[in-house]
Amino acid sequence: MRRLATAAVVSAAALASSAGSANAFFHLLFQPQPQQQYYLNDPNAHVQISPVPREIVSFSGYSPGTIVISTRERRLYYTLGNGAAIRYGVGVGRPGFEWAGTKTVTRKAEWPDWTPPPQMLKRRPDLPRYMKGGVANPLGARAMYLGGSLYRIHGSNEPDTIGQAVSSGCIRMTNADVVDLYSRVRVGTRVVVLR
Repeated sequence: MRRLATAAVVSAAALASSAGSANAFFHLLFQPQPQQQYYLNDPNAHVQISPVPREIVSFSGYSPGTIVISTRERRLYYTLGNGAAIRYGVGVGRPGFEWAGTKTVTRKAEWPDWTPPPQMLKRRPDLPRYMKGGVANPLGARAMYLGGSLYRIHGSNEPDTIGQAVSSGCIRMTNADVVDLYSRVRVGTRVVVLR
């Protein structure tokens, strides 16, 4: 067991040094990270690793700062300009709740309260009529409201739903990813949803 652990550390260090980032690797490995609880179902989980890792990818055709959501790919792109974007994994609307169009972020909220819309309560009368923001709230750590619609880009207390079509039309992200996106987005940001 000790040999296996040593081999893993040596391999990781060799990989990091080959990329010219040994110091960054050891900094990430041994530096304490700020802790913030994002999920109720695991009180010891302070950071949720997305089933679809966030990464910078080639992407063009939209102005910098635009959010483009491909519901078919189940990915959200935050355009950076110069042919690049940050790609996040998302959960999208289940069959019958898919949509496409262009919206604008009209409001942002941290740990938002949730009031299910009447349409949802009609389908799911078991839902609470109101839920205060927090780790048990299905809107998660952050929400960006899409004007002229019932939809939001929001976190989730069910990170295992990322990459799936399970929502009532909202765009779900892991709480760690939605916090990152929220820090980049301003009210007025254009959001393009593609099928």
